[in-house]
Amino acid sequence: MRRMLAMTMMMLMTTAALAGCAGSDLTDEDVDAAREEGRLAGIAEATPVSTLDTIHDRGMMKCGVKDSQWGMGFADADGVRSGLDIEYCRAVAAAIGLNPDTQIEYILASAGDRFEKLASGEIDVLIRTTTWTTSRDVGLNADFAGMNFFDGQGILIRGDAYPQADMDNSALNLASAKVCVGTGTTTEGNIADWNTVNSVGMDIVPVADAAEATAELVSGSCDAFTGDMSAMVAKKYTLEAAGDCTDCDLWIAPELLSKEPLGAAVRDMDSDWKDVVTWVWFGMVTAEEMGIDSENYMDADTTNPAVDRLLNQNLGLGTDANPLPATWMQSVLSTSGNYGEAWDNSFCDGTYDGTSGSAAMEGCVLSRVGTANALVSEGGLQFAPPMR
Repeated sequence: MRRMLAMTMMMLMTTAALAGCAGSDLTDEDVDAAREEGRLAGIAEATPVSTLDTIHDRGMMKCGVKDSQWGMGFADADGVRSGLDIEYCRAVAAAIGLNPDTQIEYILASAGDRFEKLASGEIDVLIRTTTWTTSRDVGLNADFAGMNFFDGQGILIRGDAYPQADMDNSALNLASAKVCVGTGTTTEGNIADWNTVNSVGMDIVPVADAAEATAELVSGSCDAFTGDMSAMVAKKYTLEAAGDCTDCDLWIAPELLSKEPLGAAVRDMDSDWKDVVTWVWFGMVTAEEMGIDSENYMDADTTNPAVDRLLNQNLGLGTDANPLPATWMQSVLSTSGNYGEAWDNSFCDGTYDGTSGSAAMEGCVLSRVGTANALVSEGGLQFAPPMR
């Protein structure tokens, strides 16, 4: 801003000097034109380059993700990635005209360094089970781009230490239980608050990260592990599938300890890029609301103006240098499908037809039925603003 003012002052001083030398040859219009030129030059100097333009110049999108949470951000032994966050990363890349198979660089973003990596430009977008909170939104160089998953904190418990039946299927009866929690996360504060408010008497054990918490749970050093409910479901599934805790008799308490709206984040003052990241998600939700999926979008009735806007219009997204293609949403659908398909690919058996509703999904480790992540038409919270 100081630089912009300095440039404007220099222009005005130069104009004034010219006026003194040239007399009446310099008009008020000349002075106004010089002032406007200085103002526009200052604005151009102060305006940051959009991350979208940087991505296109680089030819690669850097997506900050997890690699250890099945269902959200997971990399198998062969390095193949899956999960709802990965589907989202791929959808964004496809929307802006990149090849989602070859032009995404996945960068591990831990609980401790994710916002630093975002602020420094090491990653372009953070899509990594990150809770949208006041302090993060206001105090960090981060701007949240909508909520792709409504979560809440849960507790995964060793039944051999605290049997589910003896506990009346409730975490309220975990007196003296050693509960592992990742330090530096919102879950640490949540479990402390919940433990105090409900006078449970848990022994809260801070650990470095989810990997350490898992090891402590498996070894029996901790009786329980708390984190996002989606993470607890994924952890139970992976431990049981791998046979890593055969005598644990794991169970998940039904209580939700918090609200954990998970969203993608971009840097502050990067509005064009934020708009793209936000509306890619809303586009996936809109497609499901309209019954449009990865298999039928080519045959959709584009005489319907709303359908045509979704599938064939830019809607102003992008920058002057890099506007989104008019068919950006078609690219999203061919890559990740609509929201229901992305969910099915992440948590279920991948056979969902994309249009029959959450109850039609099969083989789900995490069901969408009756949750906040169902569409509003199914009693959930997921819906998109109008795309017009």
